[in-house]
Amino acid sequence: SDASLGVRTQIMGVQPPKPVAESRHSPRPATSWLIEGAHDLLMLNRVDLTVIGAGIIGLATAHRYLAAHPGKSVLVVEKESGLARHQTGRNSGVLHSGIYYLPGSMKAQMAVSGRSAMVDFCKENGVPHEVCGKVIVATRRDELDRLHSLQVRAGENGLEAELIDRKRLAEIEPHCAGIEAVYVPSTGIVSYDAVCDALRDRIELAGGSVRYDTSVLGIEESEEGARISTSTCEIKASLVVNCAGLRCDQVAQMVSASEGNRIVPFRGEYFEIVPERSHLVKGLIYPVPDPSFPFLGVHLTRMIDGSVHAGPNAVLALAREGYRWRDISVVQVLEHLTNRGLWKLARKYWRTGAEEVWRSMNKEAFVRALQRLVPEIRAEDLEASPAGVRAQAMDADGQLLDDFAITQARNSLHVLNAPSPAATASLEIADQIVRMIDAH
Repeated sequence: SDASLGVRTQIMGVQPPKPVAESRHSPRPATSWLIEGAHDLLMLNRVDLTVIGAGIIGLATAHRYLAAHPGKSVLVVEKESGLARHQTGRNSGVLHSGIYYLPGSMKAQMAVSGRSAMVDFCKENGVPHEVCGKVIVATRRDELDRLHSLQVRAGENGLEAELIDRKRLAEIEPHCAGIEAVYVPSTGIVSYDAVCDALRDRIELAGGSVRYDTSVLGIEESEEGARISTSTCEIKASLVVNCAGLRCDQVAQMVSASEGNRIVPFRGEYFEIVPERSHLVKGLIYPVPDPSFPFLGVHLTRMIDGSVHAGPNAVLALAREGYRWRDISVVQVLEHLTNRGLWKLARKYWRTGAEEVWRSMNKEAFVRALQRLVPEIRAEDLEASPAGVRAQAMDADGQLLDDFAITQARNSLHVLNAPSPAATASLEIADQIVRMIDAH
């Protein structure tokens, strides 16, 4: 088959973090049917499906697979001691509408349908969420053409989006400055941590299991399936799905399925508005994005718990889990230095990159970016908030992948690019993966 030849399947078309609460993500014991050996390195019985990574994509994949195939055995392995410790757990919690993405792309299609699917899932499982809408605000006349283009794109993607004037904007966001805006009523907010808890519960009720503190060290594929070497056990699986996020390219390379793509980690840094000033933001306020740059720009987001976060900037991280400037991995720095594609990207966006770094180093610069949207915000209104890191895939030519991407090897599927709006689209991405598994 094409999959056995390692032919790539490209599916053409995660903001202010919340600290992960230990009590909500505490590990549960692995299902007892798994254990076969009793040595330092355990051998697990064969499972039908092993999913690598207990973020929202991995958990959604395990859930949807079990829903489609009752009675099958599924194991999710996670290198951390709990769920959603990286992109998912350090996510702004926005239910994206899909307005930004190229019509016909999988990002556009899966964000639109995925938002509806996620809202339904939240209702069924008692997950806190709110469909509150958002405004995308033009503060300068040179942004108006791009703003109007976004409204047109909304229609092409099947979304309701209203072009509003300054007066209507003031009714929605009284403290926001803007000359025009697009109001998108379908955007919402949610606790993705709580979504992951609900997904885990559904997985375990269906007979699946999540195994924590288990790092994947190697994968060997054969006609019979795959043998996965980990830090705690050996696993035999009929099929493997790699949803390892910030490490997905490294896992894919174990079976030569990365096809030259590699993850370039970008840190997003945030502030939280102090409670006594949070009234300045009623919902979600976004700038008009620069179409030449793959990030949405500094924006303001009211979280599901009522707090308001501001950010992010976007700076190159010096470690895969590089949430602070002092988090430095020598291996990652060397990878950056030898990545010709990254140098090409840096030459193209050096001015934008320098501005992002300056905002990282200088709080006043960060505040000025926010004041374009809400002029009343002051430096003393902001408190530092934990950062997130975006797992952005780059191809061998130095192009950042615009859309979701999955590759296939003999007995494995590899999710190699799933940045925002992947959390919103996670149930739809999982359904696509299950269809690929069934076709395989």
